[in-house]
Amino acid sequence: MTRVILPNSTIGIFGSGQLGRMTAIEARKMGYRVHTFSPGRDTPTGQVADVETAAPYDDLFEVRTFAQSVDVVTFEFENVPSATIAAAAEFVPVHPRGEILHTTQNRLREKTFLSSNGFPIAGFRRVRTIEDLFKGVEELGLPAVLKTAGFGYDGKGQTRINAHSEIEAAFDALNGQEAVLEQFISFEKEVSVVCARGQEGEFAHYGVIENDHADHILDVSFAPADITNATAKRAVEIARSIAEVFDYVGTFCVEFFLESSGELRVNEIAPRPHNSGHLTFDACVTSQFEQQVRAVCGLPLGSTEYYRPAAMANLLGDIWADGEPNWQAALKDPAVKLHLYGISDPRPGRKMGHLTAAGDSPQKAVEIVRAARERLLVS
Repeated sequence: MTRVILPNSTIGIFGSGQLGRMTAIEARKMGYRVHTFSPGRDTPTGQVADVETAAPYDDLFEVRTFAQSVDVVTFEFENVPSATIAAAAEFVPVHPRGEILHTTQNRLREKTFLSSNGFPIAGFRRVRTIEDLFKGVEELGLPAVLKTAGFGYDGKGQTRINAHSEIEAAFDALNGQEAVLEQFISFEKEVSVVCARGQEGEFAHYGVIENDHADHILDVSFAPADITNATAKRAVEIARSIAEVFDYVGTFCVEFFLESSGELRVNEIAPRPHNSGHLTFDACVTSQFEQQVRAVCGLPLGSTEYYRPAAMANLLGDIWADGEPNWQAALKDPAVKLHLYGISDPRPGRKMGHLTAAGDSPQKAVEIVRAARERLLVS
């Protein structure tokens, strides 16, 4: 049954980073109030929200107080403790459901879910002991990738094992954490499907987005992806099926490896708006962030039509290494749009913002955002 949350109501957001910031911007455009909850103060989301609560996620008194001040709760950060989600759900609807976050915040649980439901993934083995790791290598072969089961993103908690001599060092680097050994996939490219599912099961997607990474961090995304129509259709079908099995409500992303054979394998699920979907903010009739608001509030999903092919380039803290970037030079091209996240402490590898642009083709849009980013470094 749809629970409609009308404008002038308050949306609660667990997490307070840039995804929450852009969701809050879209929510406020639609007349909603926003209350964000995280341990931080003066956060990217808090800067544009109506109310910012700074408290630990395990402070259940504050969580319950927060939940009683809002009309619906959603997330921009999936690693929220199960007890926190359960406490909020005592008072208001929570989307996506806590069970979904419990599954997706742990690589082993996520891969087990995908495998048991017949979705295509790389072979994997659970690793708790050094014996598990040696056996997993024997069964999956080398190279392989050892990943911590929990709290990993942007390449964190991952070690590629190329030779048997590297096994013990890779295990020691886990520091006792549970892990997953994953078969190494020699993929041609990485693509993603950003999509949304409403409370009545309605589904909307942004086609397939192609992603280039640098040092395990997303560097540039563009849409539409340079793939066959059949592959694009298959990727969307898999994403939709995952959403239906989860009974998902909200925006989410499925990341894929695409092999040269045309085979798709699910890499990860992000139960929230996703970095690769940032280009929808400027390129589409309805952004992934507005779609999140619509879905969790029980409103009809919006059009995902692209105005033109588009691209996005991430801006990492490295760009500030020699001082303030040259914004005037980057914005010299009127096709370029700048999004900064309100973070005052640039650090290497930290996502500080992004650039987007549209073009006559995806390749042209990529050329525009890459050139604009290079001009940031011109003094």
